[in-house]
Amino acid sequence: MSKFQRIRNIIFSIIMIVYAIMMIMDSKEAYPVVLAIMALALMISGVSELLYYFFMAQFMVGGKMVLYKGIISIDFGLLTGAITDIPTFYIIMYLATIHAFSGLVELLRANEARTYGTSSWKLKFMHGIINILIALFCFIFIKEQDTAVIIYSVGIIYSGILRLISAFRKTTMVYIQ
Repeated sequence: MSKFQRIRNIIFSIIMIVYAIMMIMDSKEAYPVVLAIMALALMISGVSELLYYFFMAQFMVGGKMVLYKGIISIDFGLLTGAITDIPTFYIIMYLATIHAFSGLVELLRANEARTYGTSSWKLKFMHGIINILIALFCFIFIKEQDTAVIIYSVGIIYSGILRLISAFRKTTMVYIQ
């Protein structure tokens, strides 16, 4: 990771943490903002995956998976943007499903990294466990309206902390400038 990327990750992670704390403090007003951010983030992720596919990944082995991920991300973004008027029960179920799925994927990645003997498998494993715990908290506190905002904010804080950790971690690759 270059110095510019490190600085960008540090600044972005601090902004994420401050923003999440502000949303927790005013959780009644933050519900539509959470939905808008989730929709926007998923659509931007999908568009970037599609651009990556069209410019590079279509010529790579397994490039079709990038195309499928991009299409699915855009679909989830559009779905999230369209469900602003439904009860919070469904939003919390949606958040729980996303966290449970990403936790399972992260646990599988950690297991794969452990079999290859890398040292980053412990952080991936903890990330997967925390995502699954967040999904469980979603199911436990499903009746609370503020649960969606708090769960989303805790996830943003956790992601910001992980970005900070990765920004200060030494890279194992040598960069030639």
